Amino acid sequence: MKRFLTLLLVVFGVACTPHTTGSTEVGVRTNKVGIIFSKGVQDTLYSPGSTSFFPPVVTDWDVFDTALQNLEMSREADTGSRQGNDSLHFKTIDGNDISVNVTVSWRLDPRQASYVLRFVGRSTPEVEERLVRPVSRTIIRDVLNELGSEEYYNAEVRFQKANECKAHLDHYLRAEGVIIEQVLLGEHRFNRRYMKVIQDKKVAEQDASRLKSETDAAVAQMNRELEVAKGEVSRTVATALGQFDQKQLQADAIFFEREKQAEALLVEKQALAAGLTERAKALAGAGGVNKVKLEVAESLQGKSLVFLPSGSGMDLRTTDVNELLQLYGVRAVAK
Repeated sequence: MKRFLTLLLVVFGVACTPHTTGSTEVGVRTNKVGIIFSKGVQDTLYSPGSTSFFPPVVTDWDVFDTALQNLEMSREADTGSRQGNDSLHFKTIDGNDISVNVTVSWRLDPRQASYVLRFVGRSTPEVEERLVRPVSRTIIRDVLNELGSEEYYNAEVRFQKANECKAHLDHYLRAEGVIIEQVLLGEHRFNRRYMKVIQDKKVAEQDASRLKSETDAAVAQMNRELEVAKGEVSRTVATALGQFDQKQLQADAIFFEREKQAEALLVEKQALAAGLTERAKALAGAGGVNKVKLEVAESLQGKSLVFLPSGSGMDLRTTDVNELLQLYGVRAVAK
């Protein structure tokens, strides 16, 4: 028996073949027989960039790529992990049919590679097809079912739901050796009839927004014009008040001047009247009569006098004095 085992070890050592891992890969060895090593999947992890030698017949070798993987479930035929329309189809909370493009970024946990080989699959693509894809479609659909139709047009709401999808997926898949890095929600599309309603509504909202903007602009313009008009009125009122004050000052000055002139004239006339009164009093006496006679004599001095006979029946009130004086002049020349 010892010789047999020794010979068997020599044969295995000579027949061992190399097994390598890439820069982002880890290897897992499975023993088909348990003569020397324990049978089944081994927990020993073969790190990236390594080379190991194992017997080819009694050993299986599986490699997992631990680099970041992108599961693209897209509506477009020329993109995504599958051909054709692979987007998620479901109903919104208000009952409208919708499809959404989804990308799930994930990677294998290298520390659980042996577990993944035992219970999930023998390669990274197999893990994606058997585990990541069906679980992702189910959980993401359940989370997005909570949204109403209008909420899909809100980028912030979509971002929150994408993070919620990531948290749920990572919770369920991390125990299976899968780490979810990110969930991206792409373009969404409703059925044509509802899309037409949404588009019409958006157009109406845009028109309403445009009209509101135009109304606000018109109101702002009207307010600006009102302020300009108020400024013009204020300037006009201020100018008028200034002119009024100026005219009032001028009128007060003229009134004051006229008042002083009237007072001076009154004093002058009062003095003149007083003088005349005193003169009249003086003339009312005997001296006054003599002074009148003197002034009459002085006024007649040097003037030719014509004496008319009285008592001849002549009435001086009806006599043409000029004709009478001419008549006397002619007689005087004749003499």
